[in-house]
Amino acid sequence: MINTDKEVRAIIGERLTLAAFSQLSGVLGGYPFVKLIVDRGDRDKPVIHFINHRRYQFHSDYLAENLQNITIEEQNDNIDSFNYSAYLDPDRRFYLGVLALHHRGDRFFTLETAEIDAMDAEMIQFFYKFVKDSVDPAVPLLFKPANHFQEALTLAIDPTEIPRVFSHELSSSAEYIALNSGTARGRIRMFRTQEEYGRELKTIEWFDILVMSRVSDDIPRVSGIINANYTTPLSHTNVLASGWQIPNAIQIGIFEMIENKVLNNQWVSYQVDPMASSVLLAPIDRPIEMNQPPAWSVQRIKLEEPETVNTPIVPLDRLRMSDRYRYGTKAANLGELRYILEKGSSRLLGFYQIRRPPRANLLSHLAKALKLPESVGSDAISRAAWDFLRYTLQIPRGIALPFSVQQEFLESSPRIQQAIGKLKMALELNAREIDSLCLNIQALIRSSRMPESLRGMIDTQIAHHMGGVSSFVVRSSSNAEDLENFSAAGIYESMNHVTTAENIFQSIKEVWASLLSPRSVRLRHEVGISLDDCYMGVIVQEEIREVMNSCSQSESGSPYRGYLALSPTSSSSSGAPQDAYQTTSDKKALAAKPQNGKSSQMGGVLVTTNPGNRSGDFRNVYINVSTNSVLKIVQGSELPHQFLFNTVEGGGQTLSLGKDQKDLTGQQKDLLQKLALAGRLLQSHFSPDYTFSSPIDIEWLATSEGLFILQLRPYAR
Repeated sequence: MINTDKEVRAIIGERLTLAAFSQLSGVLGGYPFVKLIVDRGDRDKPVIHFINHRRYQFHSDYLAENLQNITIEEQNDNIDSFNYSAYLDPDRRFYLGVLALHHRGDRFFTLETAEIDAMDAEMIQFFYKFVKDSVDPAVPLLFKPANHFQEALTLAIDPTEIPRVFSHELSSSAEYIALNSGTARGRIRMFRTQEEYGRELKTIEWFDILVMSRVSDDIPRVSGIINANYTTPLSHTNVLASGWQIPNAIQIGIFEMIENKVLNNQWVSYQVDPMASSVLLAPIDRPIEMNQPPAWSVQRIKLEEPETVNTPIVPLDRLRMSDRYRYGTKAANLGELRYILEKGSSRLLGFYQIRRPPRANLLSHLAKALKLPESVGSDAISRAAWDFLRYTLQIPRGIALPFSVQQEFLESSPRIQQAIGKLKMALELNAREIDSLCLNIQALIRSSRMPESLRGMIDTQIAHHMGGVSSFVVRSSSNAEDLENFSAAGIYESMNHVTTAENIFQSIKEVWASLLSPRSVRLRHEVGISLDDCYMGVIVQEEIREVMNSCSQSESGSPYRGYLALSPTSSSSSGAPQDAYQTTSDKKALAAKPQNGKSSQMGGVLVTTNPGNRSGDFRNVYINVSTNSVLKIVQGSELPHQFLFNTVEGGGQTLSLGKDQKDLTGQQKDLLQKLALAGRLLQSHFSPDYTFSSPIDIEWLATSEGLFILQLRPYAR
């Protein structure tokens, strides 16, 4: 029947036509969708309800008002019990799902459950077949697994019985992906080749919107970015876009779109909306404000007062976060992380203690993830969280060179001092010679011999604290990075596979020189960061390297009400129930174990947010994974595996198989689940405020020896 209310609440017990679908649907991720409930109260005569999204934002609201005879407030007061009955109970009455219409190419419906739904194979088969018989037969229906557990179950079912499509298959064929939402007004600059871009680089202005196959990492500050080929939310260019708060998207066919509309070199309004089906470009007249300096050039970035005199070279484990004004943020963060693993932290529970209406907090879910009784007190949870971190994570050995070492080296060369003086004057006058002066200083730094006193100090500390290490990474650690509205992603150098002492000294100079590259000087100068205030610390660190080629430098939108219970099948993609955390005193038991005689190695970047839904999704963290080269991932030249992992109820979802086009093993995904939880706990400690909501960016590597954290920094938002 169709309700006769002024506004239709639902279509009940009838086949859903395309016209009715349009009447009831909302939009999520650019696709129209309708929420549905199959009521099995009468097992012989199940009834389907297609719900009006405009009237009921959540399944639970509709159930309360129409099928359970309680108020929505009463439902919210018992939301945990509801979540168990709706998503986890094997003998449940109600089956909840979402029907989405995909309209690129041939039209088809997808049927999806909540991401924590623990339906077994028999339940999935019933649900799919019943919904299939209840929708327009002219539109094919495909089941879309919502988590790794469902993916494993579905793969074991004959595809002729349940046709399926996986999230990574949809994402790999998507023509539009919103990487960084926002709007901008500017001038379209389209470059089909890197050579064409290089020739025109000096003509690019701050108000331009760059369109390239893959926008180059060396871009100056612009107003918008459009990529014609696939890249990831964690590429250097998108981290910059996020820090600059400019729109960035992937739009397949954007070159043809711009040519057909004759928009190249024209002024447009540009919008990236995750709910839209493509980028939005509309011609406009040149805005008057484009004749004025951009707002960001007026809002000056301020740095902490650095300390540059008589600071010792120390091992990383002696640093705390407060040492960033002497050693740089990367070194200070690694030192702070070592301190947490050794001493613990009173802030680890912060994220889980925040009220998430209608719940007072999420501590019971953290307790379950740590294999504790849900009713245990916060002190016991805090201790278990610390145990989890110290038995799960490792940090490579390393030493930190302070700003004072760089300063002493620069002052040892009159030629370098004279060249820096000329650069400062050129910056004041905005002279044309800035780039050439920067290149000259860099050449002088590389060619100048490091004073023997400095070489001796560095050599002594490496020999004392890193004896036996055969391969090193030499990393940048500046005070002019990871700042609010200035991320500096990818503009400073880090050197991999460094072996001999001479190569270490040369690599240190290369890192120092990157502080004075034309691009880094230009980007800092644009936001008012004075050259006098910028310093470069250096990390000399053990390189964790076996198979990996290199390491890098770097719910409001949900149709479901927040469900809050850890699925008994949440972690293992192989289909066997797993605990999210196993108590053990053996670190290696938590590391990637050998499979078929080979090390299970992978590495990548984790951010403790969902880049596609930052404000509304407090559950998921996003992880990029490579089994080859993490450096190519952040440069955007190689597509990685991409995952979301739920840090409340557990479980994950594969978004992309990347270049390999082969999924990771269940064991590897279980390790990523641990990494996701560790990242969320560390987010709480490193949060600059007491909302504990500021995401962090973690570079990591898993080998047969354990799970290593290589870098940790704020994630630009």
